[in-house]
Amino acid sequence: MGTTTSQAARPAKVGPGADMPGTGRQGRPRRRRPMGVQNAAGWLFSTPFLVLFTVFMAFPILATLLMSFTDFGLRNVTRPWEANFIGFENYTELFGDEKFLRSLFNTAYFVVVGVPLTIALGLVVAVLLNNGIDRARTFFRVGFYAPVVTTIVAVAVVWRFVLDPSDGLVAGLFSEVGLTAPDFLGSETLAMPSMIAMAVWRNVGTVMVLFIAGLQAIPTEVREAARLDGAGVWQEFRGITVPLLRPTLLYATVITTIGYLNVFEEPFVMTQGGPSDSTLTVSLNMYREGFNFFHMGYASAMAYVLFVVIMGITVLQLRLLKDNTK
Repeated sequence: MGTTTSQAARPAKVGPGADMPGTGRQGRPRRRRPMGVQNAAGWLFSTPFLVLFTVFMAFPILATLLMSFTDFGLRNVTRPWEANFIGFENYTELFGDEKFLRSLFNTAYFVVVGVPLTIALGLVVAVLLNNGIDRARTFFRVGFYAPVVTTIVAVAVVWRFVLDPSDGLVAGLFSEVGLTAPDFLGSETLAMPSMIAMAVWRNVGTVMVLFIAGLQAIPTEVREAARLDGAGVWQEFRGITVPLLRPTLLYATVITTIGYLNVFEEPFVMTQGGPSDSTLTVSLNMYREGFNFFHMGYASAMAYVLFVVIMGITVLQLRLLKDNTK
């Protein structure tokens, strides 16, 4: 048997005779791929995404913007070049349209009431599941999160039957105590609160998961130090938990607000915008104008007004809440 070792098993050279980093044998520099080749490879791997993004995202967004300045209608579907350019006429007409203003108010109502309820309830549930409940904690987490992964149309249909004034579950509970259940979805006063309750019930699971992740990231040493200093449960929650959860609170508030501003499925399935347009939202109004009445240009202008509103509110939230996260 030979006494020499294989080259792969030899120890690395150290000292003056060792190879310098970036060099090969006998000190010769290693060949690196030219930067152009690396860039080309990166663009090649990115091409499928870029093609899909351009075809299904960038082009429709740009086309919608152009359509908002035209009278694009059903007649222009096959001949879009015949649409007439009308400038800002669609936008000026929007703010004189009572139906659009009503839908804008309804959407604001949905957001102003629904977002705080969702955030507050999600935070309470997260704190309870993280600290207050020891047994079957996983079961409760799955139970609260289950509505999130359920199709929104299925959820809306179930809630419509639950709130049915004649044969629904709520009507049965009212009849057990000798009362008559109100028509929740047929009342101008109760229809929007009923949809908000359903939206909060469905989305609280998402917020709960975010807050649980934020709570578990808080160092236990901070909580223990506060308890040693005599802080109670409420003092610990207000002085430690909430301040350290502000980044999570920012993210949860922004994504929940954006989702509620785009509310469409709930009124579409449950009320069709009624009664008397009391649940008509901007997204539902946009759908009607574009696909029921084929006022494509007008609907496009409506879409960009909603886009500007979403952008403005998001920037405002980021500035107000981000300052507190530093």
